[in-house]
Amino acid sequence: MRLIVLFLLFPILLPAQAIFEEVEILFNEKKYKKAEVLLASYVTKNEKDLKAIEFLGDAYGYQKNWDGAIMHYKTLKELNDTNANYHYKYGGALGMKALQINKLKALTIIGEIKESFLRAAELDSNHIETRWALVELYMQLPGIVGGSKSKSLKYANELEALSKVDGYLAKGYINEYDDEPELAETFYKKAINMGGSITCYDKLTSLYEKENLPEKAIGTIEASQKKSPRNAMHYQIGKVCAEYNLQLDKGEQCLQRYIENYSAKDGVPKAWAYYRLAQINKHKKDKANALKWINRAISELPKIEAFKTEKEQINKL
Repeated sequence: MRLIVLFLLFPILLPAQAIFEEVEILFNEKKYKKAEVLLASYVTKNEKDLKAIEFLGDAYGYQKNWDGAIMHYKTLKELNDTNANYHYKYGGALGMKALQINKLKALTIIGEIKESFLRAAELDSNHIETRWALVELYMQLPGIVGGSKSKSLKYANELEALSKVDGYLAKGYINEYDDEPELAETFYKKAINMGGSITCYDKLTSLYEKENLPEKAIGTIEASQKKSPRNAMHYQIGKVCAEYNLQLDKGEQCLQRYIENYSAKDGVPKAWAYYRLAQINKHKKDKANALKWINRAISELPKIEAFKTEKEQINKL
């Protein structure tokens, strides 16, 4: 009898597994619309398949279709109210929608966003992503609708208990947001000493750029490059040099290296490296080379207004 049941179930299970494997491949290839179409057809016939519904919500989320994501994540938490991740994803999709609508409408869903994250935190005491969401939510909300630095710090402390690095990064974020750059720097440095991940270095670099400390920003990028070499770091150094008109030769060398070793995984299109080279040559008063590089940038990405503005400035040299 048992063998007969397994035999009868196997044809049903196999297509589902095959679909999920195909969806993961499509996600990796960033073919989210194809994944959506495939999953929508399957979910129509399998309305309580939690994995398929979650994947479909993810497919909508990847496409920034927050209404579609919200609908499917809501279905998930209704089918299984004790899954922390479902509440977290629902709250996250609502939060992204709130950023796209006017502030008055956004205020009407803040309570539901908060409730979703708090429910996720209650269900899973080890859910790091939810605690990060609460850290950011309580810092960004105005006090009149529940914003609170002390509540944000509460979840930063919970993060620190789960992961020292995340805790330090969260406290760095809180102090940076609260306009306490020296304290933020302290916590970002603690995160680097504890973990030393690219994210830790990037947070400190961004802080230095924001605080108009380009030399420190370059030093941090170079330290990151020594620990974890990446071609993207060459662009970052070149960008800071170009923006702040310092260490121009170093910036030019780094940008040239970025272009020579460029691949799609580096993230920033080569056109932006050409733009930075144009800026550097403008600083050097080398109009001919500045025009050469800005023209290359415009030819690759003709719709970028910053490139056109830069060319106008170069032509005034």
